[in-house]
Amino acid sequence: MIKLHDKFFKPYLKEEQILNAIAKMAKDIAKDYKDEVPLFVGVLNGAFMFVSDFLKAYQHPCEVSFVRLSSYQGLTSTGIVETLLDVPEEMEGKSVIILEDVVDTGRTLKQLVHLFSNTNVKEFKIAALFYKSEVYNGEYPIDYIGLDIPDNFIVGYGLDYNELGRNLREVYQLNQANMINIVLFGKPGAGKGTQAGFLKEKYNLKHISTGDVFRYNIQNGTDLGKLAKSYIDRGDLVPDAVTIDMLKDEVEKNPDAAGFIFDGFPRTAAQAEALDNFLESKNMRVDATIALEADDDILVARLLERGKVSGRSDDQDESKIRNRFDEYNEKTAPLKAYYQKQGKFHSVNGIGEIDEITTRLSQVIESLD
Repeated sequence: MIKLHDKFFKPYLKEEQILNAIAKMAKDIAKDYKDEVPLFVGVLNGAFMFVSDFLKAYQHPCEVSFVRLSSYQGLTSTGIVETLLDVPEEMEGKSVIILEDVVDTGRTLKQLVHLFSNTNVKEFKIAALFYKSEVYNGEYPIDYIGLDIPDNFIVGYGLDYNELGRNLREVYQLNQANMINIVLFGKPGAGKGTQAGFLKEKYNLKHISTGDVFRYNIQNGTDLGKLAKSYIDRGDLVPDAVTIDMLKDEVEKNPDAAGFIFDGFPRTAAQAEALDNFLESKNMRVDATIALEADDDILVARLLERGKVSGRSDDQDESKIRNRFDEYNEKTAPLKAYYQKQGKFHSVNGIGEIDEITTRLSQVIESLD
């Protein structure tokens, strides 16, 4: 997943798929024109990569030129096609093949036909790398097609979103998937907080740490904070309903989030069921639970090292650290069974370079339906 301006785009077509399609187009056009010198006219700005790779694949005499038209602003077509660079001169008697990056509604194509109708070319044909047949309502045939694709907004390989993305070697499509909600597990020291920070930026998610939410409500004296503090002061556990209400407030404060990372909740199967019920009431769901797995000895060494800087007493005593691991294992076991039954539990190796671990987590998220 990549972010351009305010939008997220997910991988759609690999460079190899695109180049194979172009090679086939070049072969098909060569069958018709290899015995003459056609003039290939690329449509700027989007077709510059397409024209470059097409000419490498077309190993016969030819000429090349460009026109420039524009009808897109942001994600949509304005419906008004502007001619920014006119047709080349000295085209009389030549066979012209227009190389267009994408054909959708046909408005740009109509303008191209109009431009060439005032010339004395021998003939002209149209080659589209990406063809959105389901929305094309033009009256002119597309003579050569690279890839027939759905009507999704795409970027990359010359195509842009507000001028970003043209230089990508592969094609990405606008991510219009439903909200992604993740429960993130991990033993102390597994890097859960670090990874949550990267994932929330990469996927426009809101990271909800139960500990942070409790501290915020108690320190700011909210009604829920006062209620939670009353239980804590009596030495009682805060009821799940209170925690759920705090989470509900956080969710409702972030209506523009593309999803949520729940960190520190649920801790029991009962809490997991309560979270499911709450999300269902909001037409949402937990899409995946991901556990960052790591060897205990490695985590102990990591936490002891962290304790030298943090000053936390529970990071400076190995026996306390291992007790925390035992508590984690005891609480996580029933949760693992709960989510495995739903087919939502994923285990990810939490040892390695930070970006390697982020990649592993991203692979799980991007594999979700």
